[in-house]
Amino acid sequence: MKNNVTVVIPTRNRPQLVVRAAASALAQTHGVEEVIVVVDGQDDSTVYALGELGDPRVRTIILPVSGGSNNARNLGAAQAATEWIAFLDDDDEWLPHKIEIQLAAADRCDIVSCRFVVQSSKGTMIWPKRLPAPEEKFGDYLFSRRSIFNGEAAIITSTLMVRKDVFEQMPFSTSLRRHQDADWMIRATERGARFVYVSEALTKFNDDIGRVRISTSYDWRQSLEWIRTMKQFLGAQAYAGFVLTSVGPAASDKRAWVAFPTLLREAFAQGRPSMLHLALYLGMWIFPQRTRQQARSLFSPHQQREHALILTPQGRT
Repeated sequence: MKNNVTVVIPTRNRPQLVVRAAASALAQTHGVEEVIVVVDGQDDSTVYALGELGDPRVRTIILPVSGGSNNARNLGAAQAATEWIAFLDDDDEWLPHKIEIQLAAADRCDIVSCRFVVQSSKGTMIWPKRLPAPEEKFGDYLFSRRSIFNGEAAIITSTLMVRKDVFEQMPFSTSLRRHQDADWMIRATERGARFVYVSEALTKFNDDIGRVRISTSYDWRQSLEWIRTMKQFLGAQAYAGFVLTSVGPAASDKRAWVAFPTLLREAFAQGRPSMLHLALYLGMWIFPQRTRQQARSLFSPHQQREHALILTPQGRT
């Protein structure tokens, strides 16, 4: 079987983690053509550790100056010579059949994702709990929240396998520090890219305590500014849902009370919040983050399995 997938991994100053990630890509049951690791700035220890893998499929690109993970992904993808590009973050891993199963589901599609296993000191979960419905716009799927539990709808970069010609037309934004994968997926599907979500959990998302991700340390105003640029792609309820249940927690966890009326006004003026959105928003300000997390862990429902669904953007056959 033809090796028609290139793996792109951005990294910096995490040699043990990136070696683990690269090893999971090299161990795929459907062999990959190449694993391109883009080292985002000078990092001799990472380069040495990758060399110890001893696999000719590993190619290391060293950037002289750090330009961020999306810049590294774009540069790595530009070097791929295969039909498909699969992205993997250096602190995540793939299960052995990930590429094989995704390729089997990729007929007439441009982007293939999958569920993923969330591993942390709090336990193991499988996200997303719900897959998108046919013809559901991806932004509405992500942000029209229907449950009090995290992980109802989700996407992470390490699940994505993308046709190279599609990615060449629309690379990742290099100006964002948060919402990178959601931004890219929403814009790609709005441009007509066809998307399939495999129901199996094929990626491990290692959400270790003590490791600070960009996605967990940011100013709530950045998220509000971003969602305003995405409003044209979202339904009114999805827009309000994001403002209240995604921007809201970032502000409430820092007790930025100036945001409380600001976000409520935004949700009602520009969107259509549901009763669930409003209840969650109020709860975020009343109860501390730790209490909310404990409650979710206690009452979190079991994962339900669904079949893979192919999403065709409205107006495209």
